[in-house]
Amino acid sequence: MQLHFHPNFSKYQSDLKQFIDHFNTTGTLFGNGKRNKIKLFELDGTTVNIKSFKVPNLINSVAYKFFRKSKARRSFEFGNILLENGIGTPQPIAFAENFTWLGLEKSFYISEHLVSDLTYRELVEIPDYPEHDTILRQFIHFCFKLHEKGIEFLDHSPGNTLIRKVAAGHYDFFLVDLNRMGFHSEMDFDQRMKNLSRLTPKKEMVQVMSEEYAKLYPLKSAEAIFEKMWFYTNEFQVKFHQKKKMKKALKFWK
Repeated sequence: MQLHFHPNFSKYQSDLKQFIDHFNTTGTLFGNGKRNKIKLFELDGTTVNIKSFKVPNLINSVAYKFFRKSKARRSFEFGNILLENGIGTPQPIAFAENFTWLGLEKSFYISEHLVSDLTYRELVEIPDYPEHDTILRQFIHFCFKLHEKGIEFLDHSPGNTLIRKVAAGHYDFFLVDLNRMGFHSEMDFDQRMKNLSRLTPKKEMVQVMSEEYAKLYPLKSAEAIFEKMWFYTNEFQVKFHQKKKMKKALKFWK
């Protein structure tokens, strides 16, 4: 197992190695663990979050050893890039990779565990959530900051933004599930709008989001922003439900 640490946490190498070596039998399970398993551990008074990625298939296993970086490594590197750009995300601590002669077997991403008040998903599912409009508009400011810095968060879905209330009417936002990102010198209008397409199927939320984005992006009118944002939202929803229907059909034949 190869471990790579953030300089501020290298002194905990022995403790973190113990967590990983005994991951299956220790720690507190966080979430349902259906795909990747996440466990929480206590480290010198701080709760750390260790994400164990599922063992990749043979093709990906070879690819992660010889041709591309593992999800764990990308999560660690992208997390540091986000923080360097003033974008909220849990502090990266380390990543670990276990390679066989053929390819990658197991990998882990370790970060500080961040306790949030809600995720973006609650805004979608609970329309009367306290300060719903305020949170949604501040979230768009957060997204605009990402876009201005050329950061394309490719897993920009409802559960991947943690939201923490820091004062009355004021919220901070943090990205998680970081292994898929694109970095650009600048993002064009279509890239920006498509990047927001996976967040909500609700037209009234898209309306608020487009209104707020227009205040920050004078190159397009609020109407043009809404039209494009809603177009990409619909496109995503159609593909999402088609994929879901196909998976259901395949399970039926099993």
